[in-house]
Amino acid sequence: MKRRTLKQTRGQQQPGHHHNVYVVLLDAAVGKLRRVRAGNPKRDPKKDCVYVGMTGLTPEERFVNHKSGIKDAFVVKRYGIRLLPELYEHLNPMPFEAAVLMEKDLAEDLRREGYTVTGGH
Repeated sequence: MKRRTLKQTRGQQQPGHHHNVYVVLLDAAVGKLRRVRAGNPKRDPKKDCVYVGMTGLTPEERFVNHKSGIKDAFVVKRYGIRLLPELYEHLNPMPFEAAVLMEKDLAEDLRREGYTVTGGH
């Protein structure tokens, strides 16, 4: 993968709008973890397990970092399968402050729909 500089990345977007929220599909085995079950008492076992996050990188770059162990979330490194762009693509990019709020809101919305959600702090 060719390394992009921050200047190149920001030049392609609106000024200040370079943060993204993202959703990662997790293996269903993550639903057996006690802390995951405790955080999702009303989960629908038929719905997917997902991780919601926020980044200043592209979601694809961030997912690669998770899987490579760079500032990784344990559940994504171990159970992450792929990104689910259909759940977040329409929201990106945005300013940092909006991304912080959107990460929490998106996690809560998915949790209300019955998804088993991790992350989203």
